[in-house]
Amino acid sequence: MKCPFCGDPNTQVTDTRENEDGDVVRRRRRCVKCDKRFTTYERIDLKMPHIVKRNGNRTEFDHDKLAGSMKLALRKRPVTMEAIEAAVDRIEGRLLSMGEQEVPSEKVGELVMKELKQLDKVAYIRFASVYRNFADVDEFSEVIREVQARPKRGRPPAQPAADSENDLFGN
Repeated sequence: MKCPFCGDPNTQVTDTRENEDGDVVRRRRRCVKCDKRFTTYERIDLKMPHIVKRNGNRTEFDHDKLAGSMKLALRKRPVTMEAIEAAVDRIEGRLLSMGEQEVPSEKVGELVMKELKQLDKVAYIRFASVYRNFADVDEFSEVIREVQARPKRGRPPAQPAADSENDLFGN
């Protein structure tokens, strides 16, 4: 590491510490020539894949655009910002784990739909209507039926309505 004061390439590390998350290393250094001290930081620099649009154009992955589109679908829905950010992080993780330099925008859209389906069914339908470019009500109905057909996790099955022989208290 070159000294920022005199430019000499001979420096010594005097102290090394990781932050609490373990994703940044802080190093205190001392220049052998001028004896001045300075601090450097090391962090992982992951390269997100480029996104290939439907028209063939390529663009850099944009975390804010992904989060913004999810927030738009989830607007006025009971989902926390932490849950949205966690979903965006999972999508980014999946894109990174693919190990590809380029990913089709359709793949990103499918990952978003998968996350939205888990977070909020209404937001999923909102996003799907734009992403899949629904042309008519039948396409909406089809997606709604798909969402309704899946059992809701964590909820007991619906109880049958009380019949005329039993009142609400089972008497």
